[in-house]
Parts: sequence; structure tokens; C-alpha cells
Amino acid sequence: MKRLLLTTLVSAATVLAWLPLEGGLGQSHPKQWLPAKGKMRGVNLGSHFIVEPWMVPIEWNVMGCGAYPSEFDCVKGLGQEKANAAFQAHWEQWVTEKDVESMASWGLNTIRIPVGWWIREDLVDRNETFPQGGWRYLERICNWAAKNGIYVIIDMHGAPGAQTRWQSFTGMWVEYPGFYTVYNYGRAYEFLEWMTELIHTNRHFRTVGMIQVINEPEWDFPSVRSEFYPISYKKIRAVESKLRVKPKNEIHVQFMDTKWGAGNPNEFLPRNARTLAYDNHRYLTRDFNVPATKIAYINASCNDHLSVNNETPLLVGEWSLGPRTAAENTPEFTVAGGQNMEFYTRWWAAQVISYERGRGSAGWVYWSWRTQLGEDYRWGYKNAVEAGAIPKDPNQAYQINPC
Repeated sequence: MKRLLLTTLVSAATVLAWLPLEGGLGQSHPKQWLPAKGKMRGVNLGSHFIVEPWMVPIEWNVMGCGAYPSEFDCVKGLGQEKANAAFQAHWEQWVTEKDVESMASWGLNTIRIPVGWWIREDLVDRNETFPQGGWRYLERICNWAAKNGIYVIIDMHGAPGAQTRWQSFTGMWVEYPGFYTVYNYGRAYEFLEWMTELIHTNRHFRTVGMIQVINEPEWDFPSVRSEFYPISYKKIRAVESKLRVKPKNEIHVQFMDTKWGAGNPNEFLPRNARTLAYDNHRYLTRDFNVPATKIAYINASCNDHLSVNNETPLLVGEWSLGPRTAAENTPEFTVAGGQNMEFYTRWWAAQVISYERGRGSAGWVYWSWRTQLGEDYRWGYKNAVEAGAIPKDPNQAYQINPC
């Protein structure tokens, strides 16, 4: 174990990681990452622009949405005006500038912002009900990130028509995903084009360097790879060409990787596609090949090798300390009264080391920044730091020697 720790420490000190260069508008404005100390280490701003009620039950009830499973349903139930006021009150305080400053002070250099396509309001049809006014809050958070030297990933987390069923992270609660149509692909392209232009022309977005074209598409729709991926890539690059963006200033275009399960993202991309990135969501809570025991979880995380050839840089864009749902409150895994905290600290360290391992790894982004799950800190980085389960300095992962 000591040999592994030493090897990992040397690797962490020498491999490439990625941070943005900041520049003013009208100047050379590099968007590509640069070699720097460490890896991408970040958090998702989950339940900020797309609320997932299970994560924030108190907030959801305060907003008046407690009876509804998704944002679409809440706005429909409350009415547009009342819902707009509720969501704007949420955006005002769920992630604050102080939060972003805390992220930076805790050694985090990246935030992934899940957004819904409806943040561009002119794409929303009359029969669709989504909160309005989120755009200026997105602009504000991106500016806070830039002021603190934090790299930003914009993730189209919710797609037109919803890309998967029974998931509030799409912004809708649907029996059948409606995304996989020519019409909804078209609206998604317009969203991606619009966002690309903003990233290159709006100073508030000066440290946004990556767009994820779609979060967790369903596996049963091959057109997402054969059609949506290559056209999305071409649309993004066409905007940059129109703006005369130099190759070194192009944003990274990110896709879910093969190991995540939706297929090879490169198969239908242009042969000359460049400045790509890949995403894997590593939740052991969903991996039924790993027994739900502490030892098995530590071993699995210590031995994870997620990156594959031709799919680098790979970012583990979502992960957590959540065990198998059926086991989370058993004596083996409960967090009640501070139980099992030593295990969760070790498991956190094992995952950090694994997701930073190798030149193909870009690093990690934890799900999520904060939650409202009482003393259960396992899905909130801020919650876990405040509980003492995660150190404020991510470098301490290498001192813990979890493997």
C-alpha cells in the first residue's frame, strides 16, 4: 500500500491537469485548458437551475412545489407568475458568491453547471411550462466563478422533451422520453449554438471552457450518437468559425463516454473532430457487480481504471459517497450520529486518487455542492466538509492512504 501511495503522489505531481486562461473580450481568449498543478477538482451545482426534489425537500416545499415531481409540473401547477417568483427566490440564495469563494478556498477549481434548454426562453413552446428568468442568474454565477479563477462546464442536463423517463433532472417527469425527434434535436442545436456564442462574446463567461451536449441520454436511441452528437459538434464549431475563433480558443465539446453505457461517442463524429472531452458518472450505488460492503467499495474504487483509448481527456463528472440505496441506513453504512465517518473519508480519498490517475484523466466533479438531507452528507460536498467527512484540502486524499 505504501508503494501505491508513493506512485500516486508522484503521478499527481507530474501529470497534466487543466485550468483556463482568463482574458478580456476583444483579446486572444484561450478556452483550452493549460498544464497546471493538480487535476480538475470540482462540484456540480445540482438542484440550482434544475431542481431534483429528492435532494432539496425543504427548499422544494418552501417554493410551493412539494406536490409536484418536476419543474415543468410545478410551474404548470402554480401558474407562470407565481412560479417565476418562487424560482427566482431559489436562484437568489441556493448558490451564493460566498459559496463560490468557499469552493476556491477548499482547493476546488471547477464547477459543472447543469442547466435546462429552457433557460433560452424563446425556444419554449406555448404548451410547455418552465420557470423564467434563470438566464441572468447563470450569467452571475459564471462571473463569480471567473472572479475566483474557477473553470466552468455548461452541461445541457435537461433536453427538449426530456432525454430519459421518470427523472426530474430533465426538468420533466415523463413516461416516454420525447427528446429523440427531429424537432427537439433542432431546439437542442439552437440552445448549443446560442450558448457557444455567449461563451465567446460575453465577459461573464470568460472561464467557461466546455459544453456537455447532453447529460445521460437513454441507451435505446442510437440516433443520439449517429445524428445528435455529430451535428451538435458541427453546429458548435460553425459558430466558432463565424466568430473567427482560433483553434486554441475553441471550447471543449463533451460527450458521455463508452463505459457509461450509451455507446461509442466517437463513432459518427467527423474524422477531424478536435478539442473533445468525455464524461463518466461513477456511482457505485448503481453498480450491482460490486457487493454492498465497505471492503468491496474501497477495493472497487482503488482499482477503478475508467479511461479508454481515444476517449480522453476523461472527466468523472458525477460521483458521490452514496452506497446502495437498500443498504444506506444499515449498520454497515449509516451516517446517523456520525457513525462510519472514517470509512466515508477513506472512500472519498480512494475515489479522488482513482479519478485523478493517469494522463488520460482530467479529474473529477462531485455530485453535488449541497443538499438538504439532514445529517446525511453523502450527496453534498459542502455538507460532507462541514460534517468532517471530507477534508477541506483535496490533496489530503493522498495522505489518507485508503488503498
